[in-house]
Amino acid sequence: MATPTSTKIGHGLAKVLGIKLDYRDPLGTNTSLSRGESVFSVSSADTYVEEEPDVFEWLREIMPTGEGLRKYCYNLFPFIHWIGRYNAQWLFGDLVAGITVGAVVVPQGMAYATLADLKPQFGLYTSFMGVLIYWFFATSKDITIGPVAVASTIVGNIVLEAQKTNPEIAPNVIASALAVIAGAIICAIGLARCGWIVDFISLAAISAFMTGSALNITVGQVPTMMGITGFSTRGPTYLVVINILKHLGRTQLDAAMGLTALAMLYIIRSACNFGARRIPNRKKMFFFLSTLRVVFVLLLYTMISWLVNRHHRKKPLFKILGVVPRGFQNAAVPKITVPIIKIFASKLPATVIVLLIEHIAISKSFGRVNNYTIDPSQEMIAIGVSNLLGPFLGAYPATGSFSRTAIKSKAGVRTPFAGVITAVVVLLAIYALPAVFFYIPSSSLSAVIIHAVGDLITPPNTVYQFWRVSPLEVIIFFAGVIVTIFSSIENGIYTTICISVAVFLFRVVKAKGRFLGKVKVHSVIGDHVLDSKSGNMGNNSQHANDPDNSTRNIFLPMEHNDGSNPQVDVESPYPGIFMYRFSEGYNYPNANHYLDYMVATIFAQTRRTNPNSYPKLGDRPWNDPGPRRGHAAVDHSDRPTLKAIILDFSSVNNVDITSVQHLIDVRNQLDRYAAPNRVEWHFACINNRWTKRALASAGFGFPNIEGEEGPFRRWKPVFSVAEIGGANSAASAAEYFENERHIRRQRKQDVEAGRMKSVQGADAIARDAGSSISSEEFSKDLGVSKPYAQPTTVSRMAVVHGVNRPLFHIDLTSALQSAITNAERNTEPEAKGVGTKNI
Repeated sequence: MATPTSTKIGHGLAKVLGIKLDYRDPLGTNTSLSRGESVFSVSSADTYVEEEPDVFEWLREIMPTGEGLRKYCYNLFPFIHWIGRYNAQWLFGDLVAGITVGAVVVPQGMAYATLADLKPQFGLYTSFMGVLIYWFFATSKDITIGPVAVASTIVGNIVLEAQKTNPEIAPNVIASALAVIAGAIICAIGLARCGWIVDFISLAAISAFMTGSALNITVGQVPTMMGITGFSTRGPTYLVVINILKHLGRTQLDAAMGLTALAMLYIIRSACNFGARRIPNRKKMFFFLSTLRVVFVLLLYTMISWLVNRHHRKKPLFKILGVVPRGFQNAAVPKITVPIIKIFASKLPATVIVLLIEHIAISKSFGRVNNYTIDPSQEMIAIGVSNLLGPFLGAYPATGSFSRTAIKSKAGVRTPFAGVITAVVVLLAIYALPAVFFYIPSSSLSAVIIHAVGDLITPPNTVYQFWRVSPLEVIIFFAGVIVTIFSSIENGIYTTICISVAVFLFRVVKAKGRFLGKVKVHSVIGDHVLDSKSGNMGNNSQHANDPDNSTRNIFLPMEHNDGSNPQVDVESPYPGIFMYRFSEGYNYPNANHYLDYMVATIFAQTRRTNPNSYPKLGDRPWNDPGPRRGHAAVDHSDRPTLKAIILDFSSVNNVDITSVQHLIDVRNQLDRYAAPNRVEWHFACINNRWTKRALASAGFGFPNIEGEEGPFRRWKPVFSVAEIGGANSAASAAEYFENERHIRRQRKQDVEAGRMKSVQGADAIARDAGSSISSEEFSKDLGVSKPYAQPTTVSRMAVVHGVNRPLFHIDLTSALQSAITNAERNTEPEAKGVGTKNI
């Protein structure tokens, strides 16, 4: 067959550039194996040559297709997946949940606006736009987007700093610009389908951020609730606590409206929880009573405020909310300029992180609870678009709210359309209730905020469970909380994220490999050992001929550092053969650490193949000077020589140039150590074709060569083969046998009932099982299937892995078999148990 012109051109160009196309390819990947003795015959098994992946294949996998683009656009609007099947039952659930959340979000929105140092109406605008836009892009039915405490606090800090440096810029303008920029960043991440980046933020970091923020917000609201003034409530938490204690004497009448409101909120919740436990059949009623406690308390204290201050509108006896304009008075195109961006540029990363982690963490949590899966990238698009469009009506940064999401979920929401119902409730409040809002006590709103963020504090039992799982992450948790208390929310976020990433990198870099040994195990059911040799099966004698129930070898760490029973004796795989398992992948950060430990252990447990490799003292390297003058060399004749290394790649997905080069260097080092022999390298459980390509290009996967110009050494490959599936396979025969039994049982039942059915059912089921045999031929064909085969019957088999990579094995067992087979052929037997016994 003629060589294509493009191939000729490529080979010519490679020759000119000095590129060796067959570099480290001693067998030739394009030629069939013609050396060695195979353990199977080509008449009993089909051969298989595994082809290497190429760049064009990779490009085809990652390049979008027409169908992929269509699906991408289709998934941008998830509501079209279900809106066509919307029904009255769904509508009822959404109405209940939407109205309930709407009643809660109105007072919370105004309260959080005060946290952002904005007027109350901006909280209502943010609440309206969040719930109205989100449902178009939502993959979660439970999430409620709107103003939240932590994001509002960050916005408030930015606004307060801007009032000092740029007093001419209105606070709502800065907040709207921040929402647009943060929304654009988050939306871009979502459109690029990079939602996986939030997985770099650990649960310990999220919990620390939520706990520290809740403590910061709670302490910051105490002065407003108590009517204490004269110091900043935006400083570090510890400093605010000190100032509160210093100025307790300035407590005003506001404390009466705030403390009693806070106490009433907790009393109502506790009473409803108690009632739900005592009267389970009224649990739903108590839930709605508990949910609406904020509305009830605010209406009660608003009425008290009206009675007290209706004749003191200009000088109320305690601080009240004041005038809330009707409608969208601040609707405008957001103003975004360089000076405005400079105001919040340093806080932009923290803002984006807060909007992301709070929303994604909440949506994932409720998705698991309610048995659905969210798409983080799509949720980012939803957050981004909500923050991009919201500022046109005066909104500031918004994200998912934990408290309102929990209420929505428990209220029985059915679809994201409940957000539209909530938007209608908020819209009615914006136009119909501003006159009522005038008399809301500010201290009561602070009580509402404290009550809401109190649930964000991680309870002690959860921290204890963290300690049981990972004590180190509890230290990260407390570090984040402490930094938040003594510095700021932003610094607390950065601290926990940076420490979590540092710990992860340390674990990767300092990953320790494990040397494996062999243990023979038996399966036990009750007090009966499953052993096909002895036939001791108890009441399960029907499995006596099943080879899977016989004794088998497993591989455990030699040092029992996996928690296995130290009384179990782990045997060396074979003298001079080492099995080494990577524990945390194998890439450039940890390659050196892995292999240094492996080589040091091998040197300590083996001896040089040629003890006279240094005939003269001057021939020895400086780092191995040998014994002192007048002293004899240490006798290591009891140690085996190094023959083979088996690497377990079950935890390795990808390799890189650095890690492969480390393997090459170690191979050369050990070949010199084992000279004049060569060390065989076997690889088990490689899960990635690109990893196989990388290792093969470095000369791994092939049998060793005796000399640069010499012939191949005789070697015996061991391949894993499996039965070819199809109509004549054992699986098909077994399925047919089950169907046949079912038909016979059905016939017997029909005869007993006096209703004999047609016997054609057996043949029909046989055809459905993929078999062309009739019921009369069943017993004949069943005899050739694997479980019932006679000793002389040979099933059609095929190689599982390519024969062109004989040293890449499907599992550790086949790798060990291959290594031992070739070691026994090329060396004299050595005493068993020597080698890695003391590893």
